[in-house]
Amino acid sequence: MTSNQYLTLNNGYKMPLIGLGTWQASGEEVENAIDAALEAGYRHIDTAARYGNESAIGKVLRRWLDAGKVKREELFIVTKLPPTANAPSDVLPVITKSLADLQLDYVDLFLIHTPFSVSTNPDGSIKKDAQGLMVPDLSTNHGATWVEMEKLVANGKVKSIGISNFDEEQIGRLLKTAKIRPATNQIEHHVYLQQRDLINYCKEQGIAVTAYSPLGSRGIAKFNASFGMVRELPDLIEIPEVKEIAAAHGKSPAQVLLRWIIDTGNIAIPKSTNAARLRENLNIFDFKLTEAEVAKLLALDQNLRVCDFTLFHGCEVHPEFRFKNIYNK
Repeated sequence: MTSNQYLTLNNGYKMPLIGLGTWQASGEEVENAIDAALEAGYRHIDTAARYGNESAIGKVLRRWLDAGKVKREELFIVTKLPPTANAPSDVLPVITKSLADLQLDYVDLFLIHTPFSVSTNPDGSIKKDAQGLMVPDLSTNHGATWVEMEKLVANGKVKSIGISNFDEEQIGRLLKTAKIRPATNQIEHHVYLQQRDLINYCKEQGIAVTAYSPLGSRGIAKFNASFGMVRELPDLIEIPEVKEIAAAHGKSPAQVLLRWIIDTGNIAIPKSTNAARLRENLNIFDFKLTEAEVAKLLALDQNLRVCDFTLFHGCEVHPEFRFKNIYNK
């Protein structure tokens, strides 16, 4: 079993520095991945209501817990309030369903998944206009939703609450009324999209940063293509500077990319369903990058977003939609 290390959040809870991302993994695939991850030593699992895989993850967690192979307090389970259910009245029903699907009494961290909201039909499906564009829900009120999130901490359904994809202005506005500060802000973060100003702001506010797509996202180009969106995306594993540093340490490029995130004070949640890569991604605590190597990777920033939310076409008009993409430049 590979070891992990922890970052202490602003409320005193410890969050494993490496977790398993599970977007685009469902059914038998995610069950096998969670099994392999737990065997490898992962204890931090990141999911979301929108991913549609909480019940599959719950089956594996329940199996491990019932067999006594892991204790609940050893796990750090993260899930999220979906963009289709961002209203204050959605908070309790969403977490209740997530807990039932995950077969848990509480989750360790519950996030607002996106700062913008999407309208739904009575059956829960996403509402679209005559052109087939998503219809944004313009009634989004982060402060009001946060009040309901805080109640979940009080009643024990969640240990910590946080945000995802929020920018500095949105965080600052939330902090003006929040009684509980967000424990984390989960954002896209890798060597080609470093978001240093946002990360520095979060750290100044005592908010930990969790990096999603820390290795880029090899699967997102195929995912985008399934919706008719063709876009060239870089392979971070092939960056010459990354390969050079990896060779110097006898490590893989992926391990260097993850170590850079850890060495700069952040948490990473790489996604994989391959058992060998799962072990490799966790096996990064036996080396450390030099200051020169960290600086070399910091110099790679291209402000290139992999997850540009083109999937939510139509929501660009939402005042809380802050992402630049082909529809919102």
